[in-house]
Amino acid sequence: MLALRLTRGTHPLVLMRRLLVAAASAGTGFLLLCTLGYASGHPAQATGSVLRLLWCLVPLAATVQFAVAVARTDPGHRPRTGLSAIGLGPVRLSVLAAVSTAVSTTLGSMVALLFFLHLRGDLTGLPFDGNAAELLGADAPLPLAAALTLLALVPVASALASALALRARPLTPATGTSEAAEEARPSLAPTGLPWGVALTAAGLAVEAYASQGAAGSPFPLPGRLDATPAGVLAGWTLTAIGLAMAGPGLTHLCGRLLQAVRPGAVRLLAGRVLMDESRRIGRPIGVVCAVLSGVFAAAELYGTGPRPFGPLTALGAALVLGCTTATLLTSVLEARQSRAETADALLRMGAPASALRSATALRAGALLAVFAPLTWAVAALAALPLTA
Repeated sequence: MLALRLTRGTHPLVLMRRLLVAAASAGTGFLLLCTLGYASGHPAQATGSVLRLLWCLVPLAATVQFAVAVARTDPGHRPRTGLSAIGLGPVRLSVLAAVSTAVSTTLGSMVALLFFLHLRGDLTGLPFDGNAAELLGADAPLPLAAALTLLALVPVASALASALALRARPLTPATGTSEAAEEARPSLAPTGLPWGVALTAAGLAVEAYASQGAAGSPFPLPGRLDATPAGVLAGWTLTAIGLAMAGPGLTHLCGRLLQAVRPGAVRLLAGRVLMDESRRIGRPIGVVCAVLSGVFAAAELYGTGPRPFGPLTALGAALVLGCTTATLLTSVLEARQSRAETADALLRMGAPASALRSATALRAGALLAVFAPLTWAVAALAALPLTA
């Protein structure tokens, strides 16, 4: 009940973010149900059904990441002074975040189920009844237990991930700790850069090895998943994980480079902010870099030939792109909220607002200068063995 009361009293922008989480959950749930419908209608093609399910893990992970980012920026889940006295400590707040996330994602899963049954023709009385009956396997009965299990994946995973993320979130002065405690907290640079580089290289190597034995089009997209080499998908997954791990280290490196060679006040401010926020925004930037490199590699592979994919592939790609981009924007918003007091203090001390805007533009330019060539290089290396 407390979660529902907080939902009713939240800011419209917060409600909009929760509705976006529900929409992402609906799209992912619909893809999972389509996989179940394909498996029910084609029992002899078990390999194709498993590969379709593996493809659904990509939008599932993107949806969970977006749900966690929205939960972290929700003002109702932020620790404050005095809340522990009424029983709302860090553990209770993490449970509250899990419940709120579960409500949003469950709403999306229910919408996905209704839309799926409507397109199959199981529900009548609305436009487009049964228009996708053949695609969704309407000739075969739908296993109810399997459908509910698949629909529960997004709410359960999102709720657990949100609870763990908020319980492990370090408190800042704005959330109730003293400035002395914050200053005493050690700042070590992110240590995942070597592991991220190693995983990215391993993913590219696995992809190159898996694409050698394919005949014809080596990597058809989910329109014809029965011919997709699973090793290529595993290689892309390793590459994405590697870029996500390397993102904080690269962001920290950008901050150090901005402060090199006799920096001025704006460069010092921009570099220090990047170093402090490298853990918060570095991983979403790495994920976006991985997604864009995959898009560029697919465009390179299918840019001049026929495109062996259908509407479900387009829906999955739109979900991944939309969720990862929204996660990055939400993380940037969280970083801006965390340094709001610092910006106000600088303005009170007489710092011009143009200097803060210049520092923001400088941070964006430095990140673009580092991550744009990296995205292009990973995309070129990923597409090279597939087009050779």
